[in-house]
Amino acid sequence: MPRRVAAAVPASPSDPRRQMKIASFNINGVKARLPRLLEWLEETRPDIACLQEIKSSDDTFPAHEFEGTGYTPIWHGQKGFNGVAILSRGDEPATEVLRGLPGDDEDTHSRYLEADYKGVRVVCIYLPNGNPVPGPKFDYKLAWMQRLRTRMTQLRADEIPSIVIGDYNVIPEDKDVWSPKAMAGDALMQPESRDAWFRLIGDGWTDALDLHHPRGGIWTFWDYQAGAWQRDHGFRIDHALLSPELADRLVASGVDKAHRGREKASDHAPVWVELRD
Repeated sequence: MPRRVAAAVPASPSDPRRQMKIASFNINGVKARLPRLLEWLEETRPDIACLQEIKSSDDTFPAHEFEGTGYTPIWHGQKGFNGVAILSRGDEPATEVLRGLPGDDEDTHSRYLEADYKGVRVVCIYLPNGNPVPGPKFDYKLAWMQRLRTRMTQLRADEIPSIVIGDYNVIPEDKDVWSPKAMAGDALMQPESRDAWFRLIGDGWTDALDLHHPRGGIWTFWDYQAGAWQRDHGFRIDHALLSPELADRLVASGVDKAHRGREKASDHAPVWVELRD
């Protein structure tokens, strides 16, 4: 059954906005970063906020903290690591469609959540990291990406207006990292990882951030180590892929970079897209 808590403060039905804003935030522990999360929601007010790495079991997810914020959460948790959630704003909350990526009955990781919101299929993902390379974790990453492609192909075939958004743990091109040489041995930019990514693009999905920032140099992650944030040594691994039905409605995309620099912040910055409603 869908897990959610009712929003206490719904959006006004007379809201004049004509655009839908969908965002993603690898929160790196929903309880540890709760003040930063609530702060971001209040300041940016996305219609949908997809979270990754909530690092909370289903039973301990802090649903009550969203009462009075105008957001209704659905979550797919896992104790200590992984976990995804979708927060929807207003009096018409998102409806859960699917939890868990099909294709492997033995996969117990909580990395995939799918819901419908105002005519849009929202898919929140936390793709496996894959390190070290080579090894079983990298094999799992590639197999997961193939299963994801299968599911996305089904969404395309059904002509469902869809966004697949979240932490992909893939650096698509050299322009998406501060130093290709420094990351050359990492699973995030191995040829196999990139090939799997571009197979998705080749299937007809639009990389929203790349479309609006084609020269690259826009990061979504900065490690806590070695002064990466202070030196702006980051890379882009959080992405929003749009089906053709939604790509036609895309008006803007970006990264809330400033939120990475706040006290006790996640090592990721939120990414977002705006669509004509």
